[in-house]
Amino acid sequence: MIRTMKMKLSSAIVVATAAMSSVACAQDNPYADPAEPALPQTEMIVTAGDTALVITDPQIDFLSEDGVTWGVVGASVTENGTVDNIEALLKAAKEAGMPVFISPHYYYPSDHGWKFGGPLEKLMHAIGMFDRPSPLSLDGFEGSGADFMPQYKALIEDGETVITSPHKVYGPEANDLSLQLRKAGIDKVILAGMSANLCVQAHLHELLEQGYEVAVVRDATAAARLPEGDGYLAALINFRYIANDLFTTEEAVEKISTM
Repeated sequence: MIRTMKMKLSSAIVVATAAMSSVACAQDNPYADPAEPALPQTEMIVTAGDTALVITDPQIDFLSEDGVTWGVVGASVTENGTVDNIEALLKAAKEAGMPVFISPHYYYPSDHGWKFGGPLEKLMHAIGMFDRPSPLSLDGFEGSGADFMPQYKALIEDGETVITSPHKVYGPEANDLSLQLRKAGIDKVILAGMSANLCVQAHLHELLEQGYEVAVVRDATAAARLPEGDGYLAALINFRYIANDLFTTEEAVEKISTM
């Protein structure tokens, strides 16, 4: 018995050493050959009837040069072609009859009375990001930072797209996204929108915990670049770690069009 235990321990040490070596190599070379990934490859099959497109925060304050965050997200949005890529996803979904869900971000005057918040929450409140005068009024909404990007409006405001109640921090725990998805018989989500390391990542986490399969469209998102770090690069790491799949916009459009 002791010999068996020693053999098992020895095997465990070998496995652990190999794993540590793999991690060390990845740390030495963060841009390792993607043909030889350390993590197993996974795949989400896009199928009609149970797959939906979910877009977070496709709004002016995040995606337009006129938005209040453009100074920190503009370079990432431009490099990824985020605005055009989100539009391509919306058009492909509409043409294929795929359900589309929008999870927007709004702040009302009462939200500015919150007693505490994280750094980005405080910043968003300070710059008036996504502000609306009331949950019961659209006064001043048209063309404001809280409004949808002009090129998306006809696709979103078609009477078929589900626009959920707003999420308030980053994730969909406080809105009705999961309820709406379940009521539509959705099990799989193609996820895109803004911003990568905040609302997209938070939606990814919660939807996975709720039992959905989720693929993230890596170039239909973007994030802020600040002295604290590049939010987009931070998000890509976690997308690779936990998402069921990662698509480019081109790949996502092809999968949607041929499902």
